This record gives sequence, structure tokens and C-alpha cells, in this order.
Amino acid sequence: MKQKIYNILKSDFFKKFSIYGFGQFFNLVTPLLLIPYIVKVCGEENFGKVSVALAISFVLIVFIDYGSELVGVRDITINRNDKKELQRIFLTNLVSRFLVLILVLVVSLVLIFCLPFLQSETILFALSLLIILGQYLNQSWFLQGVDNINWISISNIISKIIYVIGVLVLVVKKEDYIYVNFSFGLGTIISNGIFTYLIFKKYDFKFEKISKREIKDFLKRDFKMFSSQIFVAIQLYSPVVLVSFFGNNFMAGQYRIVEQIIVTFKTYIFLFFNFTYPRVCNDINNNPSKAKRNWLIINTVNVLFIVFLMLILYFNSELIVTFFNATTVFDLSNLLKIAIFIPILLAISISLKQLVLGYNFQKQYVLITTVSVIISLILIVLFLPIYKLQGVFYSLIITEVIVIIFYLFCIRKRPNHFLAKDV
Repeated sequence: MKQKIYNILKSDFFKKFSIYGFGQFFNLVTPLLLIPYIVKVCGEENFGKVSVALAISFVLIVFIDYGSELVGVRDITINRNDKKELQRIFLTNLVSRFLVLILVLVVSLVLIFCLPFLQSETILFALSLLIILGQYLNQSWFLQGVDNINWISISNIISKIIYVIGVLVLVVKKEDYIYVNFSFGLGTIISNGIFTYLIFKKYDFKFEKISKREIKDFLKRDFKMFSSQIFVAIQLYSPVVLVSFFGNNFMAGQYRIVEQIIVTFKTYIFLFFNFTYPRVCNDINNNPSKAKRNWLIINTVNVLFIVFLMLILYFNSELIVTFFNATTVFDLSNLLKIAIFIPILLAISISLKQLVLGYNFQKQYVLITTVSVIISLILIVLFLPIYKLQGVFYSLIITEVIVIIFYLFCIRKRPNHFLAKDV
């Protein structure tokens, strides 16, 4: 047993995961350090406004990514040793997503100046659009595919340092909440811009004309996966918008405080998926006999780790909420005790998602995602007026359970695949 543990610790996989984890540590810790400061300076109501603008930006990010974090990673992983094909995939992705970026920016600006809900905070929402520009420059999908983990980590660290400095310098009074998302966007633009340039240099990519047909094929091929990710983003980020719309910005701020604590662990889970997904794809394609065992070991350890962390969170909920300068510690502490079930269920569903996508069950994945998001939105709208913020978390928990059931049904209905009994 000791030898197995030693071998794991010395393995190349563990070393890369450690490097990746160190870089992502900044993604997890930065909001936890900044939120108490933002709430103290700007108040929970203005923090709620910032959270709504950030949530909308994150939904728009899905348009900019256009499924690259799933389809793109898979394509790069499979063709990582073919330089010519790598260049073609990268440039086609870059040009196609640029067209999407322009369209999203134009439509977003029109909506900001036309919709009353957005008009009330024109400057905040306009400055938040810098986030989607920074995401366009984020080529982590390519770096994941070629297994260049170091650059992803360094990029995250640089962007978060700029974000922290920006908030501390620009947000000094209550009205400065409009600069929070601006600082976030500025950090991603600078950091991701640097590494986009470095990718061209390191891999010796040359600019070449991309045909209209290639762009059309890209947009058409990845549309289904992109559309499914839209539903995922809506599921993740719409709750705070709905709380603000049907409740008020103060409630949105309260919800966001509890959510951010949970998001810290959800972010880790999504990063865990991003890191292990290429390996699952590689095992399924090149080493199917070991794919099941490797997948099971990795994800079982991860789920148990999340359960352990949630138990710590449960027994220290009041102390943790107090750290965020909240005005209603008791209520938010009880909300947190409900919300801890979300990361546990998410860790299970994410592990199953790897198999659904790894075996290219894209149609089933899109259908599951669409149905689950619709269910989630309906439940939130129904539960929010009755159970207030508790109703939002009840809705998210129920939805995650439904997703797990759907994933299991999707995988098990094919007896010759992964979770079926060995023959």
C-alpha cells in the first residue's frame, strides 16, 4: 500500500496536477479574500449588483468559448503530435470565436442601453464586458490539450494578482463597486493576451487565411455542444439574477456570499474535470482496458475529498459566514448548511459527465443539460417566493440529483460501455 501511494506521489500525473492545482489555488482564494473587503466598503446591496453583472458576463463567456473547453480540448488532445493540424485547429478556433465576440459585444451594448433592468447600472454592465474580451484571449483549452499545465497556472496567477491590485486601488468608497468587474476583466485581458502571444511563438504558428467554409464548419459542428453549455451557464449563474429580479439586490448579495463559499469548491470540481477530462478521453481512445479502473480511482478519491471538506464546512458554518462581514450571520449560516450538499452531488455528476462526453454521447448530453436547466429555473421561480433564499438552494440540490440520474441512465443503457458489467 505504501509503495502504491509512493508511486502515485512520484507519478507524472500527480506532479502535473500539483502544478495545476497551485495555479488554480489563486482562482479559489482570490474571491474569498476580496469579498469581505468589497462587502465592507460597498455594502451587501452593491455587492449584489456586482454579482448580477458578473453572472451575466459569465453566461456571455459561453458564447465566446463556443464549446472549446470540451470539443476543442478533445481535438487538440487527439492531434497533439501533428503540428500542421494543431495550427489549423487553433487558427480556425481563434477566427471563428472572434466573429462571435464582435456579435456578442454589439448585442450586449444594445441591450445595456435599452433594457430597464440593465439601464439602471449602465457603467457597471458596460465595464463588465471586459471580462468576455479577456475570455476570448483565454487559450487554456489549447494548453490543456497539449498538456502545457505550467502556462495555465502562471496565467491564472498573473490575472488574479492584477485583479486584487485593481480592487484594492480603485474600490475605496461605496460608489466604487463599478470597478470590481473592471479589475477582473483587466487582469484576464493582460494575462491571457500574453499567453496567446506565447503560444504563437512556442508552437511556431503562422497566420494564414481561414476559409469561410472552415469557419462555417466550425460554427456548425460545435453548435450543439455550445448550446448545451449555454444551458449549463444559465443553470450556474441565473439564480443570483433571478434573486435580484424577483427579490432585491440586498438578497442577491446575501445569496452571493453563501454561493461564493460553495463556488470555491465547485470551482475546484470544474478544474478537476478540466484537468482529468483529457486523460479520460485519452484512456478511452488508447487504453480502454484500463480506462474504467483509472476513472473510478480518480473520481472516488475526489468525491470522498469533497465530502470531507463539506463536513468541515458544516460544523464551522457560522464562523465562516462571519468572515464575510455579513449582517445576518445566523440566517446565512443555516443557508450554508443546506448548500453543502451541492458540491457533493456536483462531484458525482461531473465524474459521470466525463464518461458521457468521453464516449461522444453528445446528443444525450445536450438533452440532459437542456431538460435539467429548464427544471432548475422552474423550481427556482416556484420556490423563491415561498422559501426565500432556502428555496433557491433546494432547487439546485434537486436539479443536481436529476442530472445524476439522467447521466447514469445514459451510460447504463448501452451494455457494452463503461459502467456495464464486465463480460
